[in-house]
Amino acid sequence: MKMKLTERAVNTTIKALIFSLCRVDREQLERVPRQGPLVIYMNHINFLDAPIFYTHLRPRPLTGFVKSETWDSPYLGPLFTLWGAIPIRRGEADMNAIRQGVAALQNGQMLAIAPEGTRSGHGRMQKAHAGVVMMALLSGAPLLPIAHFGAESFQQNFSRLRRTDFNIVVGEPFVLDNGGERATHAIREKMTDEIMYQLASMLPPSYRGEYADLTNATQNYLRFLSHGK
Repeated sequence: MKMKLTERAVNTTIKALIFSLCRVDREQLERVPRQGPLVIYMNHINFLDAPIFYTHLRPRPLTGFVKSETWDSPYLGPLFTLWGAIPIRRGEADMNAIRQGVAALQNGQMLAIAPEGTRSGHGRMQKAHAGVVMMALLSGAPLLPIAHFGAESFQQNFSRLRRTDFNIVVGEPFVLDNGGERATHAIREKMTDEIMYQLASMLPPSYRGEYADLTNATQNYLRFLSHGK
């Protein structure tokens, strides 16, 4: 997918700035497919997440949900508009944003979602919302977990003029399969736990937070594409 000249210039500038501040594990991102539809979901630590993943995954056809308050900023609003981000109102079922997300997936794009909904700051996983499951069920698109860690040390490293290691782990793609069972609220919650435990299993134990006990992890609704199941 070709990028417009303005976006290419902006992304190049941001990547250069990121390179001066962070060591990004770019090799793992080569495992991400070149085309969608695909729901990419990840943990959410701080402000570094979005610019690093967006600029390093392009020119893949990528969009994602960003809190609607971002457009109140005279700087961030135009940037996320340039990136084609989808504004979403937090704390409610924003059906307009959901429809835009499904449409993007149906058009072959990749949709990035942070199921926790808000930054942790400390890097430990928080309880996730079920919106990611709704997007996958409505679109039929596969999901791909991407875990990252290290960004929580950015402020401390920056104050000491040190670069921050932004570690990335890309998992295996899968689809949600409810086996014909009605996807009730309770079922969606179970699916959400299953996909978040997949993410947690890719992180060092100290980052797993709400999903620390992997003995609770199940795969009843997950069908891994690489396993042919």
